[in-house]
Amino acid sequence: MLSADEFDRRHIWRPYASMMTPPPLHRITDAQGVYLTRADGGRMIDAMSSWWCMAHGHRRPEIVAAMAAQLQRMPHVMFGGLTHDPATELAQRLVRLLPPGLDCIFYADSGSVAVEVALKMARQAQAARGHATRTMFASARGGYHGDTWKAMSLCDPETGMHGHFGGSLQPQFFVRRPPVAFGDAWIEDPALNGLQEVETLFAEQAGRIAGFIIEPVVQGAGGMRFYHPRYLAGLRRLCDAAGVLLIFDEVATGFGRTGRMFAMEHAGVWPDIICLGKALTGGHITFAATVASRAVAQAIAGGSPGLLMHGPTFMGNPLACAAACASLDLLQAGAWRDDVARIEAGLTIGLAPARDMPAVADVRVLGAIGVVEMRSPIDVDRAHARAVASGVYLRPFGRLLYTMPPFITSDRELEQIVTEMLNICMIESGDI
Repeated sequence: MLSADEFDRRHIWRPYASMMTPPPLHRITDAQGVYLTRADGGRMIDAMSSWWCMAHGHRRPEIVAAMAAQLQRMPHVMFGGLTHDPATELAQRLVRLLPPGLDCIFYADSGSVAVEVALKMARQAQAARGHATRTMFASARGGYHGDTWKAMSLCDPETGMHGHFGGSLQPQFFVRRPPVAFGDAWIEDPALNGLQEVETLFAEQAGRIAGFIIEPVVQGAGGMRFYHPRYLAGLRRLCDAAGVLLIFDEVATGFGRTGRMFAMEHAGVWPDIICLGKALTGGHITFAATVASRAVAQAIAGGSPGLLMHGPTFMGNPLACAAACASLDLLQAGAWRDDVARIEAGLTIGLAPARDMPAVADVRVLGAIGVVEMRSPIDVDRAHARAVASGVYLRPFGRLLYTMPPFITSDRELEQIVTEMLNICMIESGDI
């Protein structure tokens, strides 16, 4: 008879993995705060916030209580023709958080679906405005927008994880990644700051482009790069001039991760459509939202068929809405601002020694995000196995070793994370 782990490896597909040669696994039996407890009784710090979503830590009492209370009343009801208080309350909170004008909210299942909805919104709005040829989209290289089909077409077509799908995906328009790094002096010359390429693209192809989608300030899974906020201001101006709708993908960066409630606040620039997810519920249950401007919603309503053609089964799920309301209450209390600033300082100081290691190409920190870019791909299985001995769970990808810890991570726990990241860097450098 197969053990639980053997059965798992034989029958359950892991993310980004082979079914025939499954990766090593840690069986988790409990999660609390920043810690994951393994079946063997050992504990590990979740330095990844369980893929960037567990902002307040695992089993946050306020969120758990809100979900438990909602579970006793109504875990789910369809959203077609019906509504409920958690959905209304969440919308009220989001409208208060977002800039004026971004107030038409569509609830979705996940961040990738939120992106799909945003693309549909842009396409329908453009068609309703009489631009039937605007069926395509533009983006910056180095980006990542999810694993669903249309979203994949807007991830970097060459260096991104979806490049091997090749001709199966509809070709889109791409400009080079924003070249000026966050924290560097802004370069006014459009030929050097990346905006001239956008302007040229729009001059040649705007009649075919419905929207331009980008992750503001932080390009996440496509390379963990931080770019200058002034790029977004120029992009906003160019989109307005060309009649292209601007879409911000804040699935990974929203709700405090970069030190601002939303990464777009670094630039003081607002999009026509924004995608939210991951930390929206504090990571306690999957949920997302696509929020459009009133102008976009009015355009869709004025076209044919006058309806936004999307409707997930679990749209507006009351259990998820209740979790999101509790998570936003925690964010609005404001303690996260000091925590993220403290984590940023700790990561900046703690990871500085990696800059002098021969295997390290770059070190960068923004908010509660710490990244060490190596010169060669990291041995992921070796790093994964170290979690047992080190008590820190990190999951590198490609040449990137990074952490996005929960905001409640203590200084001692942060030091433990940084120490393990430096140890991995030394191993990769051949120093251990």
